[in-house]
Amino acid sequence: MAAHIDPRLLRAFVAVAEDLHFSRAAARLYVAQQALSRDVRRLERELGTELFVRTTRQVTLTPDGDRLLPHARRVLAAQDDLLAAFASGQARPLLVDLNSPGLVTGRRVLHRARELAPDCELMARYESGLTGAAAELLAGRLDASFGRFAGLDPALRSGLEQQPVRYEPMAVVLPEDHPLAALPQVPLAALAGETVYAGAGNPRTLEWTDLARRLFDGRGIRLAPPLPLAVGDEEFERIMAKTRHPVLAVVDFPAMPRTVRRPLVDPVPLSPVSLVWRKGLVHPGLDALRRATTELARTQGWLRRPGRAWVSTADADVMDAPG
Repeated sequence: MAAHIDPRLLRAFVAVAEDLHFSRAAARLYVAQQALSRDVRRLERELGTELFVRTTRQVTLTPDGDRLLPHARRVLAAQDDLLAAFASGQARPLLVDLNSPGLVTGRRVLHRARELAPDCELMARYESGLTGAAAELLAGRLDASFGRFAGLDPALRSGLEQQPVRYEPMAVVLPEDHPLAALPQVPLAALAGETVYAGAGNPRTLEWTDLARRLFDGRGIRLAPPLPLAVGDEEFERIMAKTRHPVLAVVDFPAMPRTVRRPLVDPVPLSPVSLVWRKGLVHPGLDALRRATTELARTQGWLRRPGRAWVSTADADVMDAPG
């Protein structure tokens, strides 16, 4: 038997034991039913026993499930008391990195989390990219961030956890007089021969540059060489206007002067976004972020892939991995 049981697994077990219905229990916990079932199965494996009898018509507790239930409730009550003791009145703010002020996905998750946990202080930070934020997360100077988890160095990933949020359709930002600017959508093949900027040289956004390399490989699209690191929107816009390189972006990328943003198609390339936090972090604000992530991913269809889409194999492995 496992020497340590994750309280999340016990919470999943108690929810199902009380509802005797997996879908209702999943809704109560703001998680997908598939994820809840995985947690229950994992708990059964770790305890070495079956906790539920499942049929097409009903779910019932086994004798071992009955035996576990009061113990699980006591453990969770103790955990809730512990969290309440440190959260009531004196909970420190949860520092949430949104990468850039203009990006939509992380901001929507943060705003919904604030609605779900109005007594928590969730404070936004802007660290430019997930690679830059990861070191801050591990050092405890940030609590959560958003970005492409598969693009992080394995040494960084080993100290972090993630929850998939969204597959963001990608786009290209073009000078308004660029020949491709007249198109409502830009086929990837139309970028052949172009030099496209994707953050090369920025040490904070290595995961984004790596995604661009994977996307451009074999398509005749050149990655723009490293540029001076621009700090702030004004400097970034000045450098882009000077080089006139198209810029790889996502469809919600904020507007820049004298440019147009066009979605990429044939296929639609997808940029994977995860909520990322430090392993072992316990905070009611993180719980709210995870609930908001689950809710928005479900209601907005953020994790659905278009029929003709491109996702790198490394990213699909991370985004589809059991949670």
